[in-house]
Amino acid sequence: MTSERPRSLVEVRLLDGPNLYFPRPAAKVTLDCAGLVDLPVGAARELADALGLGTTRPGPPSSVFRQRFAIRLLTRVVRRLAHAAGVARLAVRCRPGSSTNEIVVAYPWHNSTRAEALAYGLGTVVDDLPRGANPMLAALTDAAATLAATEPGSPPRLLRPSIPVVAVTGTNGKTTTARMIAFVAQRAGWSVGWSSTDGVYLNGVLVEAGDYSGPSGAGQVLELPGVQVAVTETARGGILRRGVGVAYNDVSVVTNISADHLGLGGIDTLDQLAEVKAVITKITKPTGVCVLNADDPRTFAMRLGIRARIWVFSIDPSSPSGRVVLDAGGRVTTVLGGWVAVLEDGQDPLPIVPVVDVPMTLAGLSRVNVENTLAVTSATLALGFTPEQVATGLREFAPAENNPGRMNVWTVPLPSGGTASVVIDLAHNEAGLAALLEIMRGLRPPGGRLLLGVGTAGDRGDDIFVRLGEMAAMGSDVVEIVHKTGYLRGRSAAQLGELIKAGAAHAGRNSMPEHDTEVAGLASLVDQATDGDVVAVMTHQDRDQVDAWLDEHGATPDTAEQLRAKVRRAGAAESSEPG
Repeated sequence: MTSERPRSLVEVRLLDGPNLYFPRPAAKVTLDCAGLVDLPVGAARELADALGLGTTRPGPPSSVFRQRFAIRLLTRVVRRLAHAAGVARLAVRCRPGSSTNEIVVAYPWHNSTRAEALAYGLGTVVDDLPRGANPMLAALTDAAATLAATEPGSPPRLLRPSIPVVAVTGTNGKTTTARMIAFVAQRAGWSVGWSSTDGVYLNGVLVEAGDYSGPSGAGQVLELPGVQVAVTETARGGILRRGVGVAYNDVSVVTNISADHLGLGGIDTLDQLAEVKAVITKITKPTGVCVLNADDPRTFAMRLGIRARIWVFSIDPSSPSGRVVLDAGGRVTTVLGGWVAVLEDGQDPLPIVPVVDVPMTLAGLSRVNVENTLAVTSATLALGFTPEQVATGLREFAPAENNPGRMNVWTVPLPSGGTASVVIDLAHNEAGLAALLEIMRGLRPPGGRLLLGVGTAGDRGDDIFVRLGEMAAMGSDVVEIVHKTGYLRGRSAAQLGELIKAGAAHAGRNSMPEHDTEVAGLASLVDQATDGDVVAVMTHQDRDQVDAWLDEHGATPDTAEQLRAKVRRAGAAESSEPG
């Protein structure tokens, strides 16, 4: 490896596990190719000729056509370097970066030092490209010699689990779904390790707090004593930064794809986000099962080109996408006559549990948690649990106790008399807020008002905050801003508040109070509530303090029966059982 870092080398990242580029460890090299992109057409053709590319159309300087030409040229350079080091056939994938000058090059790696040496060698060649064909070829020769003389280095830290692994990803519902799968398995008598954005758990007991939705979480779970099944929440950031933490899984679950964290890490569109999330499906064993949301087109499309069996879930039992899967020999979990049921071609429907008996669905009110329940049913049956074991786990999973911070409904007594409902939920993006507003409306009795505390972490685009403000103002009677000062992530609370207010102004609301903590926002909203009102707070950083405040003020988590009563009171229709 050269002692001086090449000017064109922006970043070298060794991904330890399956990733966006390959289903195995890969090096991701980000290059600033301004010198190549800006070259005159004739000079670009000379470089292509020197590398044996034949007839080429480099495109105008500084254009996206030139960028695509640069991708082709860099692919040839990487393979020439690798061949000189004794690698006859190296898989290479190149992608446009965040600007016309930026290109991302990826290739599998087995030895860390050589993988990095290849990246540095590529950078030195790119540095010399603007000088012409002969300097480029000389740089290539020098880099190849350096690479050939480089010691191999350490191999990837890729885990090959000997116990069943369930990988859960998606934009919304990852944590709830993973918690429910782990709970069903634990209630069935298995020793269960689970990793998530909240920490690492063994049989429901916190082992280590923190965000462990990346590869380190999977590693810690697999090292837990006596663990028989691992449930790993797999987030977008971990896949991009280090890859998936295991070589394969037995069951993969993708809940949905919606707008969140776009514009970060080179992921700018929903289709690109779906491509990242799909990584876990590509490493599901051929004997395993991919559980996919048939009602989400991007998730449903992940069934194509994978080796595992397909099991989809859909709220609509007559879903066209469900019929496609059934015709191909797959399975569908759906809602049939008010029951969670499994469909299979040529078989009678298999009823599992009435939807209203699953507390997490909030008496069937929460569409997103009905979907999560369908996903959990599919995954746990795929693991081999019996319908009775799955039904027991779903019935006994209590939102406030087993799923803190996600769609927790409380009843709080009011100083003025009567009670209000309080909903605590992460609701960190547009889809999450839409689901929260749905719950608020479903719990509101005639004459009740909706009071909402809105806010989320700062690592989202300006448009997301504007949209949250607009949705909050349109969907609630009272709106106040609750800041997450520990999760501003480079932004200021004042800036985020102005964006939310700008969105609210679109709906005719021109002012609203702001609070530095979620607890302060909750206290303010409850203080304004009257009998029958529904209060909700988008809670991220102050969950424990919010729960403590509710306890101190005499609030109690709603039981399944209390939730049903509230839903009936609000006018929701009851589901019937099969005859």
